[in-house]
Amino acid sequence: MAFQIVVLVSGFGSNLQALIEASRASSSVFSIQAVISNRNDAYALERAQAANIPTFVITATAGQTRENYDQILSQHLKSFNPDLIVMAGFMRILSASFTEQWHHKLINIHPSLLPKYPGLNTHQRAIEAGDDRHGISVHYVNAEVDGGTIIAQADLAIESNDTPQKIAQRVHQLEHQLLPKVVMAIARGEICYSKADGLVYHHGHCITHPLAMTDLISSSTTEFA
Repeated sequence: MAFQIVVLVSGFGSNLQALIEASRASSSVFSIQAVISNRNDAYALERAQAANIPTFVITATAGQTRENYDQILSQHLKSFNPDLIVMAGFMRILSASFTEQWHHKLINIHPSLLPKYPGLNTHQRAIEAGDDRHGISVHYVNAEVDGGTIIAQADLAIESNDTPQKIAQRVHQLEHQLLPKVVMAIARGEICYSKADGLVYHHGHCITHPLAMTDLISSSTTEFA
């Protein structure tokens, strides 16, 4: 049986689309079981439905605690028993109890070179800080916002005339390449989280620095644009 993933989304879903296309590639070893959104108007849901992927919406109700919401989300995930949960633009902060339960199966993509700029407005913050490089990170998720072991990163140059909007366009291109490569590498067992020691390994070697895009080339014979 193919490696099974569930994707969590909140918005436009361009990273979900990249994963859908990667899952359909002849060399793919993973499939998408379901897409779950916390917003019923997320365009990502339409992308999933067009690909015949089951969709589910779990919206927060007035006065609902984060822990209660996460319990409901966790029950849905348990019904699928996925091999991996991918946060692809899922705009909710998860509770410590949720991340503890799923941390060995839960990854996120974030638009900065972590540990720089966790949270929001990362492109603007990079420009204001005068950074000459910016980029994206794929990481395992823990209770710290945008924390957890960084698996891989990809970077780009910040030009003198850049705006957050211009950077966002180039960042999305990197995301659509890096995220499918990481998922493919995890599906193939080339990247794995060890529950025994809490460390992440790539081809049997502990990851002490984020992997680069080139480190993942061997993980897939197909390039995802």
